[in-house]
Amino acid sequence: MPPWLNRLVLNERGTLRSGWKVFGFFLMLMALGTCVGWVAKALHAPRPGMALGVWINAAIAAVVSLICVRLEKRSFRDLGFRPGGRWLIELGAGTLFGILLILLTALLVKGFDGFHWVRTSDVGIRPLLVSALAFLGVAFFEEIVSRGFPFQRMVEGAGPWVGQLVFAVLFALMHWGNPGLRGATKAWATVNIALAALLLGFCYLRTRSLALPIGVHLGWNWAQGSLLGFGVSGTTAIKGAWTPVFHGRPDWLTGGAFGLEASAICTLVCGAAIFGLWRWRGRETPLTEEVPSADASTVSGS
Repeated sequence: MPPWLNRLVLNERGTLRSGWKVFGFFLMLMALGTCVGWVAKALHAPRPGMALGVWINAAIAAVVSLICVRLEKRSFRDLGFRPGGRWLIELGAGTLFGILLILLTALLVKGFDGFHWVRTSDVGIRPLLVSALAFLGVAFFEEIVSRGFPFQRMVEGAGPWVGQLVFAVLFALMHWGNPGLRGATKAWATVNIALAALLLGFCYLRTRSLALPIGVHLGWNWAQGSLLGFGVSGTTAIKGAWTPVFHGRPDWLTGGAFGLEASAICTLVCGAAIFGLWRWRGRETPLTEEVPSADASTVSGS
């Protein structure tokens, strides 16, 4: 291999550069997802519902992550999956934090006369639990892909701020195909989704666990859609326990049909949460069992 090509592919320790690992992860994710789709079509399997579909996607992403870490001779637990009491506490705390963030956003919008709520009489406990299961699957899938192996390898190779910025942009672009994303709504939603990615990235960097970001993601989506009745990134049409009745205020304030993620108020709330997580030291010691010493200094997130 020519020296220039060797430097392009391998780092100074003679191992594959992080960028190629990230590229390989997404290539494998697309390949395995396509193969699963082909098999399902060949078997004439019925199209799965939302709750099952998101968990299938999460399982595919987990399998790809497992393959990637085993190729590195690392443990799957290194990615932030360490089941136990602390993991469950962080998951619960993250869920509560996500609920509080979106509730604060909604209350501030309401305070500016953006809407009022009416109780949805036919939404009981069962649909709330079913939607929570579906949103948990969404949280697992998106956090495995966006704060799991590819994010963590980018952080190890290029540092926390590069990893944060790259995946904030990618996370925002991933939502560009969502319904209702145009004009001012697209601008505000893109900014806020990128800020949400930074927030979730800090949740991982400060705990070295995916429990907190998964919980925040779950609480945010579930409370926004199933509890408070807003759209969730423009993709949901589910009934919430309460239904917002808008007062004709501009979409940049209320978020409109896309949801609170397209509101300027959400920008302020996310910004404040990011500042708080940035100031919080969290867990200083990484949880990885086998990280090369040259990379360890770049993963502290500080």
